[in-house]
Amino acid sequence: MDLGFIQKYYPLYIEAGVLTLRIAIIGIAGSFVVGLLTSLIRYYKLPVLKRIAGIYIELSRNTPLLIQLFFLYFGLPKIGIMLSSEVCAIIGLIFLGGSYMSEAYRSGMESVGAGQIDAGLSIGLKKHQIFWYIILPQAISVSVPAFAANTIFLIKETSVFSAVALADLMFVAKDLIGLYYRTDEALLMLVIAYLIILLPISAAFSLLERRLRYAGFGN
Repeated sequence: MDLGFIQKYYPLYIEAGVLTLRIAIIGIAGSFVVGLLTSLIRYYKLPVLKRIAGIYIELSRNTPLLIQLFFLYFGLPKIGIMLSSEVCAIIGLIFLGGSYMSEAYRSGMESVGAGQIDAGLSIGLKKHQIFWYIILPQAISVSVPAFAANTIFLIKETSVFSAVALADLMFVAKDLIGLYYRTDEALLMLVIAYLIILLPISAAFSLLERRLRYAGFGN
């Protein structure tokens, strides 16, 4: 293990880690929004839109992110649509993550008892008020473990971004291995970089889940 090599090149991982985390934050935030919208469409069984949402979820969940990225980066230019590597990565992450978040929202919404909805109607709440004040808060609290798992899953999926020439963590590791044949050092720094990103996120979700449980949500 060449510690001098690690000391010399770890700044590249910091730069790549910042880029990876920035794209992950934007993509995951977008996936929460897309997931909420599609889960609403399916929960309220909106005509036509429900079928479109169902097709999107099946297409997203049953195709690898790598294939989606190839379509965005190499396929769209064939019809005159040029997207940067970073934009392709964000769109791909939102497209994939939206379907997983949608299922998490949906399971949370379905856990809310019909009695609570009837109670809301009986005191004069409108449907949108029932959703925002009764259904959604409970659905989110119940779905925290699923949100956590999906978030970590999506961050790990960023490892395929290097396939579309994005200088992320995996790109840097492969570049150093190809140039200097320092496989052990490059992979060690890669593992440490992902642990630095993922462990605090996992701990934060665990803390949130415990606090919600103690507050009486999600039971």
